[in-house]
This record gives sequence, structure tokens and C-alpha cells, in this order.
Amino acid sequence: MDKKLKIVVADGFTLNPGDLSWDTISKYGDVDYRDRTPPDEMTKVCQDADVVITNKAIVNEATISQAKKLKLILITATGHNIVDVDAAKRHQVVVCNVPDYGTASVAQHTLALLLELANRVGANSRAVASGEWVSCPDFAFSKGPIVELEGKRLGIMGMGRIGSQVARLALALGMEVVYHSRRPNTSELGTYVTLEELMSGSDIVTLHCPLTRDNAGIINRAMIRIMKPTAWLINTSRGGLIHEQDLADCLNDGTLAAAAVDVLSSEPPSANNPLLSARNCIITPHNAWLSLEARSRILRTTENNLGAFVGGSPRNTVN
Repeated sequence: MDKKLKIVVADGFTLNPGDLSWDTISKYGDVDYRDRTPPDEMTKVCQDADVVITNKAIVNEATISQAKKLKLILITATGHNIVDVDAAKRHQVVVCNVPDYGTASVAQHTLALLLELANRVGANSRAVASGEWVSCPDFAFSKGPIVELEGKRLGIMGMGRIGSQVARLALALGMEVVYHSRRPNTSELGTYVTLEELMSGSDIVTLHCPLTRDNAGIINRAMIRIMKPTAWLINTSRGGLIHEQDLADCLNDGTLAAAAVDVLSSEPPSANNPLLSARNCIITPHNAWLSLEARSRILRTTENNLGAFVGGSPRNTVN
């Protein structure tokens, strides 16, 4: 390395709110660290950077074209839709991501949402805290039906790393697993079915596929109406897979029994997002990936990506 790099961390807070260290990054150059960067300031913030590190801060063509020294964009996540990778390629800027860091954490969160729908732990705990058990004439009660998962059919849309780990957890609970993915009949963890068969025959459908132009809004009113009225929908993948107004309408009119999501189409959501007030809808704030273990892997892989680039052999490139 002939000179120290100028490294801009555009939005480091969610990855590292203070329990990790940026020292492994700073050894490669001078770090201009920011908790968050407003969209209208990205171009100015990055204009003198050799390296930009981003989690969700958008790096568009304008930012790339005006950053004359920019050589490398490091995404501290797997999805790379926040970066204009085509523009980066035209300007000879390498883009790297972190392809595998949260398999265990996201699968665990998926299971947590599934168990919350089945056992209503949160609702029952809040009822006890509010005094309902103290005043109850019976020794036991529940704020809704408790559902035994053994024997239920779980339909997994997307059988990659996370989908496969969810399948393993479901099998441990005695569930039947079916799946639909772009590569059929490639997993021994479940039975491959068509998308229509998955939607119509599953007791629970869980989404684990990337968001693409082809599947944006794929979970819409028509698709939901294929499902059993007793079925549940879980999404820990990408919010854009779901047409949110359609899902809210189907929950409110009883077409679908319940949903649990960790992602929304816009994050943070607007106050009028229809799912915020939808019936039987559990929402967590995109924190399935936030375990210390998963974030540590992200930071470690990002440092390795930077080191590999400096050493002349870029890794985990997406363009």
C-alpha cells in the first residue's frame, strides 16, 4: 500500500453501536466515521474517499462519478441494491459485500416469530403484567389459541442458507417442510413444490429469498387468497416482497389468520404503513441480524474484504 487510504464509514451505528471496534479498519488508513449520513450529503461526504463503507446509505451514480479517487465500496450486508453496481463498474470501482454472516441469527429470529404466533408468549406475559391472572377465576388462561407445531406444514420460499437453517429448526420441531426456490430439487431438508402448491398447502409460509425485479410484491392479494384462511405468513427477508396494503386488507378481513414480519418496504416505516395497525400482525424492527455474533462476522469479513483488495486480490465482489 503506497499511501494511507481515506476511508469513509457512512452509517456505522447499526453495525456497531459501541460494542465492537473499528481498529481493524483504521489500520488501513484514516477513517472518517459517521453514525449516519443523510442522503443529500452522501456525495459531499464521499467526494474525497478512496474507500466507502456503507450498510444502508445509498451510493448512487452521482456519488460514484464525483468521487474521483474512489476505488472500493464495502457493503456491510449481503444485499447490494443500495449501490449502483453498474455505475461502479463503469468507473472501475470494486464493490464487495458480506455474503454470509447472519444465517443462524436470522433463522433463530424466524423461529422466534413462529413460536410467538404459536404460543403468544408476549401477549400472555403482558396480560399477566396488567393483572389479568391475578383477577382470573381459573388457574390457567391464554389470550388466544395455543397451536402445536408438530405435524404442521412449513412452506419455505427460498432454500438458500437461511431457508435451509429454518428447515432444520422446523424439522427438529416435528414439522413437515416443503420449499420453492429457483433451483428445484436441490435440498434434502424438504420436498420441492411449485409456488402455488406451497402457498395453498402450507400452514405457515416463510420468506427467505432476495428481492428482485421479478418478485417485488409477489405476496399480493391474489397470492394470499390461495393460502388457507388459517395460515400464517412470516417475512425476515425483504419487505418489498410483500404488497403491504394487500396483506393488511387480508389480515383485517380474515382472509389470512396472522403475519409476523421483521422487514417492511420502507424502513423506518411511515406512520401510515397499513401493517402497523393490521389485525394479528407482529412486527419487529429489522433486528433479526443484530446479534453481536452476526455483527462481529460482518465487521471481520469487511476488514478481510478491505485487506484482500489492498493486497490485490479482491474477494466477495458483486460487480
